Amino acid sequence: MKAMYSTRLFLLTLGLVVAGNNVLLAEPKSGYEYIKDETRALQDDDFDNPGMLTVDRGLELFNSLLPGASKRCANCHQQDGEGLDSKSIARYPVVERSTQTITTLQDRIIACTERTGVKALAPDDKNLVALQTYVRHLARGERVAVDTEGLDALLARGEKLYTTRYGLIDMACQHCHVFYPGTMIRGQHISEGMTNGFPAYRLDIGEITTVQQRVQQCLNLMRAEPFASGSEELRLFELYMTVRSNGLAIETPAVRY
Repeated sequence: MKAMYSTRLFLLTLGLVVAGNNVLLAEPKSGYEYIKDETRALQDDDFDNPGMLTVDRGLELFNSLLPGASKRCANCHQQDGEGLDSKSIARYPVVERSTQTITTLQDRIIACTERTGVKALAPDDKNLVALQTYVRHLARGERVAVDTEGLDALLARGEKLYTTRYGLIDMACQHCHVFYPGTMIRGQHISEGMTNGFPAYRLDIGEITTVQQRVQQCLNLMRAEPFASGSEELRLFELYMTVRSNGLAIETPAVRY
């Protein structure tokens, strides 16, 4: 109880004393730089990394017929996804410039599976998350490379969401991840909130988590009503946060607290 009170007090203090606009990070750092040595060792060993179970599940689904499907993902993209371009994967989310429509990697997978006859998968569907994790894992080591040309308006909307105070805690994402990375809270260092490791395995909850799910979890911690799964707001969050991560190597599945 005392620890919970201390955490809330710390967060409230940050919310009261920090003000101002978001700033660009001159050299973004992966969350890997902020985790404990034992967590790094867990991530680095594919036999010990608990997120690899989801990668294996995604591989199985990729090479299998999904319920209601007329063909497998592998029919178009080759066995084990060998036909997929890792550099293209690293460019997601992508934006249709004429309509300013954001397409995340998860959106692309949903569209692909629908073309095989599968009913549209919900954003939090475990099979969808597994497929997303496997596909992004195929780009592990590639640098995040979201094309930002012509995205000023969308990125401004994403930044607005990122710098808005939420909930009873009255804090914005930037308060932790822009102003106070490296600060200790609950025995962990606050990271810069980069997305290069997502979907990531969260030790705190014991499961793979997407970027959008992580934003929802943070909003819950702020005692705020989370945006609905698959909403435009969460797409804007993902776009903006991934652009902040441009240049970092993809680590999926990262291991984070």
